[in-house]
Amino acid sequence: MSPARHDRQSVVACALQLLDDVGLPDLSMRRLAAELDVQASALYWHFPNKQQLLAAVADRILSAVPDPDPALALAPTARAIRDALLAYRDGAEVVMSTYALRLGTRRAQAALAASIGDNGGDAGPFADAAFEFILGHAMLLQQRMHAQSIGAIDADGADPTAHSVDVFEAGIRAFESLSATRHPAEALESGRPAAAQP
Repeated sequence: MSPARHDRQSVVACALQLLDDVGLPDLSMRRLAAELDVQASALYWHFPNKQQLLAAVADRILSAVPDPDPALALAPTARAIRDALLAYRDGAEVVMSTYALRLGTRRAQAALAASIGDNGGDAGPFADAAFEFILGHAMLLQQRMHAQSIGAIDADGADPTAHSVDVFEAGIRAFESLSATRHPAEALESGRPAAAQP
């Protein structure tokens, strides 16, 4: 019996499952090919290299982020992005590596830009800054959880995510305040608190 044929989407789905099972360090093209019961060379029909594959995996991870919606405030948008990153083992690291190489879509940044009021594209750098905060926070959190799971840190039974929600919410409140100073009139119209002007 010949091996099953796979399309791009099924390869990405399998890679995402393998990521969850074994983690990013053990997610190789050879291992993925074995999981799909194909030769490793068959994967290069869909992806020219591993980084392009990881970019597609990152896009799949972020597909859970809501579509850009000006009616959706920054905090719920940021939480949705964080939750998408944390939904898969090493998810934040995969998205980080893709973002660093400027690969993949900008779905998360577009959602953030819409939430903070993108007037003609002027929110781009602000959205990138918010995304990098969310990404860094999620990556730090995943590393702490992994370190505890393998006994690399002496947690004394402590939750490695302790205070992480408070830190995240404090960061998002800071971004909301900065966003209000950018467009105070829009903040009032949207029901978001406008920060005091200097």
